[in-house]
Amino acid sequence: MKIVSFGPNPESGAKAVGYLHDVCAAEMPNRTRRPCVVIFPGGGYVFLSARESDPPAAAFFAKGYQVFLLDYSIGEQATDFRPLIDASLTLMKIRENAAEWGILPDRIAVLGFSAGGHAAAGLGTLWDSPALKKRIDTKGGRNRPDAMVLCYPVITMGELTHPGSRDALLGKNPTEEMVRLFSLENQVGPGTPPAFLWHTVEDRSVPVENTLMFAAALRRNRIPFECHLYPRGAHGLSMCNAEVHTENPHCATWFPLCAEWLGELFQFPY
Repeated sequence: MKIVSFGPNPESGAKAVGYLHDVCAAEMPNRTRRPCVVIFPGGGYVFLSARESDPPAAAFFAKGYQVFLLDYSIGEQATDFRPLIDASLTLMKIRENAAEWGILPDRIAVLGFSAGGHAAAGLGTLWDSPALKKRIDTKGGRNRPDAMVLCYPVITMGELTHPGSRDALLGKNPTEEMVRLFSLENQVGPGTPPAFLWHTVEDRSVPVENTLMFAAALRRNRIPFECHLYPRGAHGLSMCNAEVHTENPHCATWFPLCAEWLGELFQFPY
């Protein structure tokens, strides 16, 4: 395994760390390049959850993917589009180095938990936003992900939002324009990539309506998606196993279901 790291955004403390498979062309000629998953941990845009970082990274690495963990801007650094900028610059950097890092540049998925789901879905919906392009050069859309995996995501900044995430991202008194822009159920369009979503119905931190609203927007725009709603389970389950101290065998089925969905989408045996 090879480990690479870089700071995608000089204006923030963001850091991306990649875990890459070694290239063994003689023995595995069909694995010289692989799809990639970029993981956004949750934490309400205030901290980055450890249980939503290395454990899912290890699981996708074991499935054969190249994996990056993105420590995007949080806390006081989370305002002024910085998480979205961090995410955009990260995907462009990965594509720029795809040959060297053994990555298929047209098969890059973003995966986010909770507020990290908002950051990942933000990239999937706002990658071509005029507001973003005023701030950075997106190089003709090279920041667009090819798929999204959204785990109990924050989606809306409206009534059913996670208040802490909204305050950290937009401030205590956001304008109506910013609330609408970052309410991602309003931003789904023809360029939005396919999505895999899951949530628990009894989530008390991020209401399940966040996932329902996003799924409805995907449906209206004819964007392919798969959505799983589990009746029981608290917020922040991550891999739903003993390692992350959130054992829930039923909800743990999200990972094999997601691996199957992403494998079919990327034509990558799982």
